[in-house]
Amino acid sequence: MTSTWREPYHVVLEVENKQCKMVKKLTTLGLTHLKVVDVRSSTKGAVRHLMDLGEEQAKKVPKSLVAHKRVEGKTAVWLESEGCEVCNAILGHDAFLVSGKSLEDNLILYSFMVPTFEAYQAILAELEKTGHKVNVRKIGKFEQQIGVLTENQERIFWLALKSGFFDYPRQIDMTELSKKLGISTATLSEIMRRGTRRLLEHYFRQEL
Repeated sequence: MTSTWREPYHVVLEVENKQCKMVKKLTTLGLTHLKVVDVRSSTKGAVRHLMDLGEEQAKKVPKSLVAHKRVEGKTAVWLESEGCEVCNAILGHDAFLVSGKSLEDNLILYSFMVPTFEAYQAILAELEKTGHKVNVRKIGKFEQQIGVLTENQERIFWLALKSGFFDYPRQIDMTELSKKLGISTATLSEIMRRGTRRLLEHYFRQEL
């Protein structure tokens, strides 16, 4: 695991974002009542937005913007575009975006992981410098707990949990997570396999 992720933090920011490029693109197409349901980084360097448009409006979105095939009858659709100032500030400091959720007006709640506290400070400073109103809703640092896992295993599991790897559906897969951490998929898989074995042996220690 790369040394840049030795002291990771999970951050949740509430940001007034009037410059969301996806919202602007859809507005120019005449689409209204737009709601950002989720925002995630893409392995291709772009940003994916899950937009709730209503079933009829969803049918009008150009295929060039659609990141995943639209499911008939669903009102929300995954769209992909360049990131705005907010997304780029987050993704530009070795962080990775976990999710984003529209609250009201232009307020969007961003959840993301950063490798260090300094990276978090740099993101915050960049957002404030560009005139965005920011409210820090949550910030939590990785802290080793019970000692069953090695520090590296525990850090990996913490990052995987916080980034939605264990959610259903998953918010990030093994390939995306390994790429963000700077290790191979095989290495990440082996770390998690060994860590899972340690956890199970600890849980079932009285029966072994």
